[in-house]
Amino acid sequence: MYEVFKDKSQRRGHGARGKEATGRTKDSISTVSYIDELAHHDDNARMAITTENTYQLGPNKRMPVPAVTDILKDVLTSYLQEEKYEGEWSQKMTKTICEVIRARVKELMIPRYKIVVLVHIGQLTGQSMQISSRCLWDAANDTFASFSFKNSSLYGVATVYAVYYE
Repeated sequence: MYEVFKDKSQRRGHGARGKEATGRTKDSISTVSYIDELAHHDDNARMAITTENTYQLGPNKRMPVPAVTDILKDVLTSYLQEEKYEGEWSQKMTKTICEVIRARVKELMIPRYKIVVLVHIGQLTGQSMQISSRCLWDAANDTFASFSFKNSSLYGVATVYAVYYE
């Protein structure tokens, strides 16, 4: 009886490896890593960068609200000063203004903050509008800046949220 078990384990040895008492295989070769080695890789592939925890719980530099408000004022007035309201135009313009604001705020090089930009453009026809937002907020670290613009036919409201990312 012992010889039958011994014979089966020897036959099995040509393709599979024996198991240790812990359940792991001895001297196993991963076929996935072997396949990855044969695959074609780009020469410009990114190297994985490992970083260690900083254990930093607060920002070294906060978002400068007056500087961001100046950016919002400059972008909204330059893009909307002479414009008339049109529905399709406003959809495209909100995306453009958001991208411009986000790029200019990122130039301030504020580390460890996620930047969220919202822009609303609407027609002035004697109506009123209220804009509100709600999110999880850390009052000690998170902040925002907002600016409203109005001309004879439209209004624009831009808001930038800076949420600290630990």
